[in-house]
Amino acid sequence: MSEVEVKIHPTWAEVILNRPERKNAITGPLGIELAQAFCDLETQKEVAVILLRGADGAFCSGLDLKAFNTEPPPDWMLQFPTIWRDVHRSLFKCSKTLVVALERFAINGGAALALAADILVVGEEAFLQVGEVQQGMAAPYNMAWLTLRHSPAVAAQVALIGRRLNGAELKRLGIAWQVVADEQVLNQSIELCEALAAYPSGALMRIKAGLRAHQPNDADAWFDAIVKADPLPKRASPQKVAS
Repeated sequence: MSEVEVKIHPTWAEVILNRPERKNAITGPLGIELAQAFCDLETQKEVAVILLRGADGAFCSGLDLKAFNTEPPPDWMLQFPTIWRDVHRSLFKCSKTLVVALERFAINGGAALALAADILVVGEEAFLQVGEVQQGMAAPYNMAWLTLRHSPAVAAQVALIGRRLNGAELKRLGIAWQVVADEQVLNQSIELCEALAAYPSGALMRIKAGLRAHQPNDADAWFDAIVKADPLPKRASPQKVAS
C-alpha cells in the first residue's frame, strides 16, 4: 500500500499521509513518496490548491522511531537526511496554495510539515508541538518554516518552550487561520480548497508569488543557513534525525 495517497479533483488535489497504523509517522519511503507527490502536482496546471492531511483523522506524529531503530537498520536510513530535504524543498518550491488540515496532532517532524502550510485549519483540541528542545535536539526545518512565515517572537514561543499548542493558541499566534470543531476539520478544509480553487485561473499563484517576492528563493540556501546555525556537533543516533 502506498504510504502517500494522492487524490486529484478537477481544480485541486489531496495529498494524504497514509500510515494510519503508525499515526502517519514519517519514514524514508513516506518521504520519497511525499516529495514526488508535490513535484508531480507542480506540473499539473489545472491544480490550483493542494490539501495536505493525514489518513484516518490524524495528521502526523513525527518520525517513526520504531522504523528508524530496527535491526538491521532500514536500507533508507542513511539516505534519510537527503530524503527529508527533498520533501521540504518540494514544499518550498510549491507554487500552489497549500492548505493543511491539522487533525489531532502535528508533532516535531509532523509539525514541520504543518508549518509549511500557506493556510492552516486546526481542530479545537488538536495540537502542534515543536518539542525537539525537550530532547536536546535542533529543529532546523521547523525553524526554517517558522522564521520564513512568522515573527521571531512567535518562533521563539513555539520552539524554545516546546510544549503542545492547541487550536486556540495557534490562532492567537497567527499560525492557524481557522479553528473548528475537531470533527469538522476535514470538511472545512475541503470547503476552503474548493472555494479557493474556484477563483480565476492563475490568481492564487500570482498572489503567492507576490508574497514570496522579498523572501529567499533558493530552498537549499535557506535550509542550509538554518542547519549551519546549530553551534553543537551533529549527533549520529537515528533518534536524533533533525525534524
